[in-house]
Amino acid sequence: MIDHIKLHVADAERSKAFYEQALAPLGYRVVMEPAPGVVGMGPRFPDLWLAQSDAPTVAHVALRAEDRAAVDAFHAAALAAGGNDNGGPGLRPQYHPGYYGAFVLDPDGNNLEAVHHTF
Repeated sequence: MIDHIKLHVADAERSKAFYEQALAPLGYRVVMEPAPGVVGMGPRFPDLWLAQSDAPTVAHVALRAEDRAAVDAFHAAALAAGGNDNGGPGLRPQYHPGYYGAFVLDPDGNNLEAVHHTF
């Protein structure tokens, strides 16, 4: 079981603003900022960390959504926050028949996904 993920970002404040808006439909908010340039986000406890770095990472992070409407809302919010579309909301049957996801690139090029599974 994964406890948390940390992304190394070029500008923590820019990323914080993006993630606050993009992940609000999934219940994410800033939970703590223990040091300058370090932001912990989550619905209750920080499971997604942003840390300013001279060497930003490029990763794929998928967060589970409660339903398809939350996936749609995430995609719209992430685009409104300045993200770049990397695959609009829809079924992805190549993963499994009930896989409904949407993808957006954050300011550092990380592939951020919201997904809802039905089986």
